[in-house]
Amino acid sequence: MRETRADTRQAVLQAIGLHIVLFALMFAGLFWTHTSRPISAAGSPVEATLIDANALSPAMRETLRERPEPVEEPEPQPEPLPEPVEEETAPPPQPVPEPVPEDAPTPPQEQAQEFLPEPDSVEQDEVVDAPTPTPSDEEKLQEEKRRQAQVDLTEKKKQEEAERKRRLAAEAEARKEKLAEIRRKKAAAAREAKLAEQKLKQIADARAAQASDSASSTNPPPGNNGVDAGLQARYAAALQEAILAKWTRPETVPLGAKCRLVIRQLPGGEVMSAEVSSPCAYDEMGKRSIEAAVLKAQPLPYAGFEQVFARTLTLNFEARDR
Repeated sequence: MRETRADTRQAVLQAIGLHIVLFALMFAGLFWTHTSRPISAAGSPVEATLIDANALSPAMRETLRERPEPVEEPEPQPEPLPEPVEEETAPPPQPVPEPVPEDAPTPPQEQAQEFLPEPDSVEQDEVVDAPTPTPSDEEKLQEEKRRQAQVDLTEKKKQEEAERKRRLAAEAEARKEKLAEIRRKKAAAAREAKLAEQKLKQIADARAAQASDSASSTNPPPGNNGVDAGLQARYAAALQEAILAKWTRPETVPLGAKCRLVIRQLPGGEVMSAEVSSPCAYDEMGKRSIEAAVLKAQPLPYAGFEQVFARTLTLNFEARDR
C-alpha cells in the first residue's frame, strides 16, 4: 500500500501531540509533594512550673549557689524513627528520553516514491543457486592466482631481457655506423691530401719545365777553369759559388779545408734540409755555419741543370774566401 501525503501529515501531528502530553506530565511532576503522618509517641506530656529566683529565701539562694556542678552525662542516642508508611500512590511520570538520530521521526518525503519493479527471478535464482566456495576451493583459487602471478612475472622478466638485448644491439649498431663514418671521413681526407700533393707536384714539375724551356736558349753558367767540362762538374761549381756567396768563413776554418754536404731539395732549387757528413775538416762552428749558408742560398741553381738534378745530392764543399 502506498503512503499518501495525508497519512504523512496525520502521523506528524500525532507525534507532536504525544510529545506535548509527555512534557505536560513532566511539568506536573515537579510540583508533586509528599505529605507524611505525624509521629504518635506513648506517655503523658511533660509539665513544668516557672519560679522567680528573687522570691526565694536567702538560705535557698545560698544553697543553690553552693550546689555541685552536675556531671555531664552522655547524650542518649536518638532512637530511629519508624519509617513512615507511604500511601500507595501512582509513581510520578518519568521523562521521555529525547529521540536520538536513529529514533528520530522520518521527515516526510517531498515526492512520492517511485514504484520499484520486481527483481528478475532468473538472475536472483542464478545468484542464490551459485555455490559458496569451500576452503579447499579458496586455496585452489589462491594457488592459481599465485601461479598466474609467477607466470606473469617470468614473462615480464623475459620481455625486459629481450628489450635490454634489443637496446644493446641498437647501441652497438649505432657505434658501428659511427666508426664506419669516421673511417670514411679519414679515407676521404687521405684521398684529398694525396690529390693535393699530386697537384703540388704537377705544379712544381710544370714550373720546372717552364723554367727549363725559358733557359734552353741561354748557355749554362761558366765553369771554374777545371778540367771537367761536363754538365755535372759545372752544376757542382754553380752550387759551390752559390753557397760561398752566403757563407762567412769562421777563423777556425782554414782555407782549402773540405767538408762533405748532403742536401735534400725540390725541383726548382728549394732546399728541404742540409747536413754535414763525413769526412769534414771543420769544427762545430764551421759545420753549423756552412749548413746555414746552404739554407740562405736557396733556391739553388736549377735552370740548365735539369738533366743532372737530384733531390738528394752530395757536394764536396771547399773553404774559400769570396
